[in-house]
Amino acid sequence: MAQESQPEAVQTNEIVVTATRRAESVQDIPLNIAAVGGEQIEEQGLTELSDLLPFVPGINIVDRGGRQGNPIIVRGLNVDAIGSGDGNNDGGGTVATYLGEIPVFVDLKLNDLERVEVLLGPQGTLYGAGTLGGAIRYIPVKPQFGETSVEVRAEASKYSKASSLSHETGMTVNFGLTDTFALRGSIDWSNDSGFIDYVNVVDQVGVTNPDTGAGLSRIKDADGEETISGRIAARWEPTSWLDSTLTYYYQEADIEGRRVSHWRSDVPGLLDGNSSVGRYENAFRVQEPNTIKNDLLALEVVADLGFAELTSATGWSHFDDDGQRDQTTLLITLEYSYELFPAFTAFTRERGEEERFNQEIRLVSTGDGPLNWIVGGYYNRLNNAGFSAEFVPGYVPYVNQPALGFGLTDRPDALEYFSTSRNRLTEKAVFGEIGYEFFDAVTVTLGGRYYDYDLKSAATVDFPLFEDLSYTPLTLNEVSELAFDPDLAQSDDGFLFKGNISWEVNPDLLVYATVSEGYRIGGVNGVGQCDPYDPTGANTQGACALAPGQEFDAGNGQVGVSTRDERQFSPDKTRNYELGFKSTLLDGDMTLNGAIYYIDWIDPQLGSATINANIPITVNGGGAESKGIELSASWRATDNLQFRGNFSYIASTLTTLTPDLIRTINPPGFGSAFEDGQDGDRLPGFPETQFSLFGLYDMPLANGDSLKFNASYSWQGDVLTRAGGRGSSLTLDSFGVANAAITYEADTFSATLFADNLFDEFAETGAIGTRLNNQDIFDFEGGPVYVRGFSTHILPPRQIGVRFKVKFGN
Repeated sequence: MAQESQPEAVQTNEIVVTATRRAESVQDIPLNIAAVGGEQIEEQGLTELSDLLPFVPGINIVDRGGRQGNPIIVRGLNVDAIGSGDGNNDGGGTVATYLGEIPVFVDLKLNDLERVEVLLGPQGTLYGAGTLGGAIRYIPVKPQFGETSVEVRAEASKYSKASSLSHETGMTVNFGLTDTFALRGSIDWSNDSGFIDYVNVVDQVGVTNPDTGAGLSRIKDADGEETISGRIAARWEPTSWLDSTLTYYYQEADIEGRRVSHWRSDVPGLLDGNSSVGRYENAFRVQEPNTIKNDLLALEVVADLGFAELTSATGWSHFDDDGQRDQTTLLITLEYSYELFPAFTAFTRERGEEERFNQEIRLVSTGDGPLNWIVGGYYNRLNNAGFSAEFVPGYVPYVNQPALGFGLTDRPDALEYFSTSRNRLTEKAVFGEIGYEFFDAVTVTLGGRYYDYDLKSAATVDFPLFEDLSYTPLTLNEVSELAFDPDLAQSDDGFLFKGNISWEVNPDLLVYATVSEGYRIGGVNGVGQCDPYDPTGANTQGACALAPGQEFDAGNGQVGVSTRDERQFSPDKTRNYELGFKSTLLDGDMTLNGAIYYIDWIDPQLGSATINANIPITVNGGGAESKGIELSASWRATDNLQFRGNFSYIASTLTTLTPDLIRTINPPGFGSAFEDGQDGDRLPGFPETQFSLFGLYDMPLANGDSLKFNASYSWQGDVLTRAGGRGSSLTLDSFGVANAAITYEADTFSATLFADNLFDEFAETGAIGTRLNNQDIFDFEGGPVYVRGFSTHILPPRQIGVRFKVKFGN
C-alpha cells in the first residue's frame, strides 16, 4: 500500500517518501523536497530539529534552547526581529509541521523515526493544513507484523562549559502478535545538564538588592532540561485492503532556565566582583523554569479501493505550558518609577493551554494510466487560553511610604498586572490536484485549494494595584470561558492555485517548473485593549493595545491617535515561482538536485510593539520578496565511502516602505520609538548563505563487524536581528560547527564516541534587546540599577560523549 513504510534503498542511493501522497523516490518527485532517513539521523546523532535543519538547504532554525519556541524560517520568509520567543508555540508560523498524518507543532525528539521530510514551497493543494512556505513531516516507524524486537539505547556526555554530565536512556519494543496485528512502543528520558550559569540570582525577591553583590547566588548549569518522550501504537490490518494505526504520543520537557548570555550587557558580575559577566553567564535576577507538555492521539486508516486509496487521519492534541520569567527589565524600562525601589525584582507567571481536533480525508488515484489525481477535505478546530501575571514583591510598601506617597493597593500576593487571552479557530478546506502525462515524459499538474476560517477571540488586562483588595484574578478555566469580543472576530475565505509541469528528459534527469500560492490566517495579539485616554492623568493606559483612532499618551511627548489596530492582524499570502531539476549521475552513485525560486510575499505578518509599554505584537506590512538558489548532492564514492552536501543562497527584502516596522528606544531613557522599514531592506533572522558537508567511511572488520567514521560541518553567514540592520540591530557573526563520531557496529549492538561542536565554537543565534538598553539609571537612594536588557542566545559549546544501542529479538 502507498502509505506502508518503505526502507531506505542504500544500494541505489535513494529514499522513498510519501510527500506527494504516493510512495515515490525523492528523485522522481517534481518538488523541492529533502528527506533525512532514520539511518542518517542515527549516523549523525541528530536529536531535534535544530540539529537536523542545518543539513537541509533553504531552511534554518533560530536555536534559542528549549525554554521557548524556536522559529523555523524557510527561504527567508521572516520580518520579525529575533527576540525572546516567549509564548511561541507555532514554529514561526510559515511552516506546517506534521506528526505522522496530523498537523501539530511540537519540537519532537527524533527517536524511532523512519525519516523526516522537509518540503519547500507552499503545499496547500497536497496537505490539509495550509502552509505559507513549506512543511515538515515526522514519519514514525510503524508497528511491524511478524516481528518481535527490543532496542535499548543509552548516552552520556558532557559540555565543555558544564559542571555535570548529561545522560539519556530509552527503548523501543515491537510485538508482531499476529500477521495482522502489531504493537510498537518507545520511551526516552533525557537529562541535559545545561551549561549557562545564572550568576546574579537574588536570595529573596523584594528583599535582596539585585544590583549589589550582597544576597546574590550563582546557579550552575541553570538552563538544564529534563525530557520524557514516548509513543505507543497499535496497527491492525484485518484484510489486504485495510490498514489502520492508532497512536498516542507524549512529550514533557522541564526546562530550568533560559539559554542566553549577558556578555554584551553592561551588568557586572556582582557576586564575583568582575567588571562584566562571561560568555556563558546569564545575569537575570530570578530563575526562569518552564514546563512544556504535548500529547496527541492519532488514528490513521488507509483503505485500498482499487481505483484509489482512501486515507482518513484524525487527531486530538493538547499543549500546556507553565513558566516563570524575570520581568524586572521590562518594568524598569517603562519609566513608571519601578526602578526607585532598591530591592526591586519582578517576575511573571505564565500559563497557557490549547486543544486541537483535526480531521483530514483524501482520495488518491492508484491507476497506471496517464491521469492521476488527489482530492481531500480538511477540518481543524483549535481552542486556546492563557494568562500572564506579574508580581512585584516589596514594591508597594516602599513607594507608599510618605517620601513617595504613591497610594497603591498593597496586595498580599504583590500582583501588579494580569492579562488574559482566549481564541477559538475553526478552519475548513477542500484541496486537490489533477495531473496528466503526455508523451510518456511530460506531466502537467494543476491544483487548487478552497479555504474558510473563522476566528473568535477575547483579551483582558487588569492592574490590581489600582483595584480594590477584593480583586481576584481569573483561573485558567475561567479564562477559557470568557465571552468573545465581537470587535476581535475575524473570518476569511478564498482560493489558492498551483501549477506544475515536469519533463523526464531521460531516466536520470527530471526538470520541472512550479507556480503555487501559500496562505496564513490572521490572529489576535492577546493584549487587552487600552482604556480611553484621560488627559487629566487620573487613568493611566499602561500595558495595553490601542484600537484604530484611539488617543494615547505614552510619555516622553508621545501623544497622538493610533493609526493601526494593535489588537489583531490580518492574513498574509505568498506566490511562489520555482524552476528545478533532479539528476542521477555516475550509474546511480551520485544525485545532484537544484532549484531557483522567487517568492512574492503579500501583506506579510511582522513583529512590532505597542505604543504603550512596548509590548511585542504582530501587525501587517506592505510587502516583501525572496529569491534564491538551493543545491543538494550525495555521492557514494565507493561501497564504503559516502558524502552528502547542500548549499543555499537567499536574498529576501522588503519591497515597500513599511511604517513603524522597527521597535526601538530613544535614549536617554527608554521611551518607545519606531523606525520605518525601507524598500530593499534585508529581512532578519536568516543567513543569506549556508552550506553543510557530511562524510561517512565504513570499514569492515574481519569478524564481520564494522567501524564507521563520520564527520560533518555546517556553516551559515551573518544574520541581522532586525530588518535592514535598523534600530541599533546586532549583526550576528557567521559561524561553522564541526561534528565527528566513531562507531563500532555489530549485528546486535553498536557503540559510538562522538564530539559535537568539535572546535568549541562560540556562536550567537539571536538577540534580546540592543546596545541602547545599556544605560545608567539609579534608584531612589542613588544606587545603580542595571537594566540587563541586552542579551544573546548562544549555541551549545563542545559536547563529548558516548552512546550505546543493543537490539534483541528478530
